[in-house]
Amino acid sequence: MSAIAGIVNFKNEPLQKEYGNRMMHSLQKFPADDVKVWMNRHVFLGCHAQWITPESIGEKLPFYDSESELGITTDAIIDNREELFDALQIKKIHHDLPDSQLILQAYQKWREECVDHLIGDFAFMIWDARSNKLFGARDFSGTRTLYFHKNDRSFSFSTTIQPLLSLPYISQSINKNWIAEYLAIPGMHDSTDNFSTVYKGIHQIPPSHTICVKEGKVSFQQYCDVTKTEKLKLSSNEEYVEAFQEVYQKAVNARVRTYKNVGAQLSGGLDSGSVCSYAARTLREKGKSLSTFSYIPLQGFEDWTPKSRRADESQWIKSTVDYVGNINDHYDDFSGRSPLNEIDDWLSIREMPYKSFGNSFWIKGIYEKAQEQGCGVLLSGARGNYTISFGSALDYYTKLFKKGRWITFAKELNQYSKNIEVGRSRLLSKIKKRAFPSMKEDYYEFPQIINPDFAASTHVFTKLKENGVDVKQAKHPDANDARRKQFDQLFFWNLNGINATNLSLKYALWNRDPTNDLRVAKFCMSLPDHQFVQQGYDRSLVRRATKGYLPEEIRLNQNTRGVQGADVIPRMQDQWKNMIEELESINHSSFLSEFIDIDRLQHILLDFKKQPQNEWIFVLEFKLLIRTLILKRFLNRTSLERGCWNEERMEISQFGSA
Repeated sequence: MSAIAGIVNFKNEPLQKEYGNRMMHSLQKFPADDVKVWMNRHVFLGCHAQWITPESIGEKLPFYDSESELGITTDAIIDNREELFDALQIKKIHHDLPDSQLILQAYQKWREECVDHLIGDFAFMIWDARSNKLFGARDFSGTRTLYFHKNDRSFSFSTTIQPLLSLPYISQSINKNWIAEYLAIPGMHDSTDNFSTVYKGIHQIPPSHTICVKEGKVSFQQYCDVTKTEKLKLSSNEEYVEAFQEVYQKAVNARVRTYKNVGAQLSGGLDSGSVCSYAARTLREKGKSLSTFSYIPLQGFEDWTPKSRRADESQWIKSTVDYVGNINDHYDDFSGRSPLNEIDDWLSIREMPYKSFGNSFWIKGIYEKAQEQGCGVLLSGARGNYTISFGSALDYYTKLFKKGRWITFAKELNQYSKNIEVGRSRLLSKIKKRAFPSMKEDYYEFPQIINPDFAASTHVFTKLKENGVDVKQAKHPDANDARRKQFDQLFFWNLNGINATNLSLKYALWNRDPTNDLRVAKFCMSLPDHQFVQQGYDRSLVRRATKGYLPEEIRLNQNTRGVQGADVIPRMQDQWKNMIEELESINHSSFLSEFIDIDRLQHILLDFKKQPQNEWIFVLEFKLLIRTLILKRFLNRTSLERGCWNEERMEISQFGSA
């Protein structure tokens, strides 16, 4: 609920008050309900507070307790409050304690193991004067960001990057390795280094990690591994559904805790639909209603996507709204907005280059609409594909096929064939290809625009391969492998954390995702495979758990899925020429030539000088052009294009470990 900042000088060296003032001044661009600082001779803590929950109103942050000699500044919403009250033996009359006090009391009881008892979205730092150490943590999925810089004299930290860059002793040198990975990685994430950022001297605490700063040394410890979850064995499907519903409802209830209005992103699918249906019931009991916000294509847009996809989900959304009830629905096509117009604003928000180009205009637009409606929470179901709605039918059937479980395989395949109205022979052909993939037929190599010399100097492709990222991509990636990587390789989580934190600060509006709750994630990881695919249905768990919660046309739909961003190219028509000209201006003498294969760039550009085609938004080569454009704009913002390099503050340097 806050942006936090702090500095600790080593060896008890006195702290310059100006440095703390600089950091807090950098946070003034965000709305705040309260701004406070605390400092002693060599420690500074700051908090730019936004009050979201009822308990946060008037919360004193930073807080220092002279008796225990503990100080805390935190950016947190804790979701397992009742369990903590019991474990900490806090009397019921004190159950209105703010979350920061719960974290502090948990630290007093369990010290560094306190994070094992916390569930929610959080990043915090505790100054322990008696031990002369700084201890902090980031939640298991990195929902809230926390950056830091360390040198021989001090340790500095902040929720966002700009406060750190405001300090005169922190260089703005660009991290070459980060740039190389940003360009080379096929997917949406930026880097495989859990600690790195685009700036050489600024790092981040990884998700699921604690940090301890003592006597000039910094150490980290991973405290959570969702993949290490014991399998759950129940006696019936009904018991699995009941157990899931209990965990899921608890996660949803925790995330509607706000004294403001509650909003939600709603599409026509299962994930956001389930979130809204569970939330609307809870809010009705509280005498509140749920406001939903949905992006729809431009008026007059002709859907060009395949029959298995639907660009305009408004009919499905309306069906969910009418069935669930207690929902005030809002639809917006964000006419006049284009992701090209959003680039500079998004760079300001994220503070780093990004890849989520096609959805950028409506994601930010929904935050704006929710803020206008007085929402303090914006629910989503973004993590659902890997938790509540996991379950690829073809991958499961491939597993049955390879294991020789012929009776179950035949029964499931027959039912699935009837459900989706596709012939068994066609499905069997797909399953055989998945079971025995051919490198030639079932893989493609992601096109590259990175300068080969730059790639070689940074060893980027070797590093990506070592971290399980290959430019040879499966045309039909295995869902189980993708899911394992999502939870096992923590760099996947940083993307959502950066977007959620910075957007929440800009709009004083927290994105809260019940499908990303730690309890929900662990529960779903504990389930046997047959709970996710059965009776000819993929995503079986959430389908069964939403019976009576969602209309049948949504709950049982397997034939058509929504697609976002299909109208992006028409939105860019008026700016297309300018975009091409800006990319054409990148040549061999440009500063970008160190990073970009200019000849390759110009060759790709030839294909996109024609009349724009709607499908280009999903073409890989077009995505490379946009990533190049975004990188160019980012480096412009950091004054790297001026041709006059400030060696002290702006030089390009090789990344060094913290």
